Amino acid sequence: MNDSALIHSDIQQKWIHKFETIKETFQSRAAYNDIHSRFPYENIEWLVKEGYSKLTLPKSYGGEGATIEDMVILQSHLGAIDGATALSIGWHLSVVGQLYEQELWESPMLESFAEAVKQGALVNRAISEAETGSPTRGGRPASHAVETEDGYVLNGVKTFTSMSKGLTHFVVSAYSESLEQVGYYLVTKDMQGVEIADNWNMLGMRSTESHDLVLNDVHIPKENFVETRSAGVKKPNGWILHIPSVYLGIAQAARDYAVDFAKKHSPNSIEGCIGELPTVQQNIGKMESLLLSARHFLWSTAQLYTSEATPNVWNETSASKVLVMNQGLEVIDIAMRIVGAKSLEMDRPLQRYYRDMRAGLHNPPMEDMAYTNIAKSVLGLFE
Repeated sequence: MNDSALIHSDIQQKWIHKFETIKETFQSRAAYNDIHSRFPYENIEWLVKEGYSKLTLPKSYGGEGATIEDMVILQSHLGAIDGATALSIGWHLSVVGQLYEQELWESPMLESFAEAVKQGALVNRAISEAETGSPTRGGRPASHAVETEDGYVLNGVKTFTSMSKGLTHFVVSAYSESLEQVGYYLVTKDMQGVEIADNWNMLGMRSTESHDLVLNDVHIPKENFVETRSAGVKKPNGWILHIPSVYLGIAQAARDYAVDFAKKHSPNSIEGCIGELPTVQQNIGKMESLLLSARHFLWSTAQLYTSEATPNVWNETSASKVLVMNQGLEVIDIAMRIVGAKSLEMDRPLQRYYRDMRAGLHNPPMEDMAYTNIAKSVLGLFE
């Protein structure tokens, strides 16, 4: 990835160097994990052992204190190595980063959860449901919480729970009839009634094992009711930029494979390699231009979050995901055209990059919602 001028912090340099040491190992597991829809346990274990799961935990809580910019750059690099691994750990990094930056929970809970993270805890939000569709559309969850004398009882089914079997904690959305509001409840994997459905069988991002989370009369203490949907002042969440970061990395991996192929492939119908053909050079130039614009837009958006003033980057944040996804899909399409029919061979990674990239279309924010919100901002229609 030709981005050395953009790498400037010690955290970035340290982790990029670490990633280089395990690049071949992670990549060697990717095809098997994809075919067998197997979670990359060894990869995540290495990341936790090395301290990557503490990346976005603030220094004041014993973490590494990475910025949104740090996370975006590092997730782009990790995504180029293995997309499923990067997307899985990215959800954890995003949740932790937002929790502590916006102080969404009470101080005692933040303190105790920070200790868990330092001990290797992994968390994701479990908010998607078959009945509501994308959670960004605001539907009320069918999952419900019933208040008891000493806490709450949760019941429901959550879909798209990425890293499900590797998680230790789930932040579950559920509707409370007594409170007449949607709340978020901290659930641990060892609580009675917590079950992973083992039903993830998708075309793309197969290795994330995003199975359904099933809650059957799960009893939690009162303090585990950690936040409400309307909690705090609504502000842009830059930590969600971990999503386009991963897909930028996947597009970069496709570009790298196609360029390497063009340098080496030499059919007997031509002299030299196909990389010397003007048409192939045009396609490589187009791929590179698409990646350059996507990278600079995404990384500059992330950099805005490091400014001292609260950034008003709603539009940039929404557009980042849409721009990276659409341009990334085009990059992979061009890469596959360069490689030709061989790109469809199952023992080559391009077909996996294509399938994984398509999965990103269905990660939040959804494209129509992003465009609508941007338009409302431009038209001055937000309250």
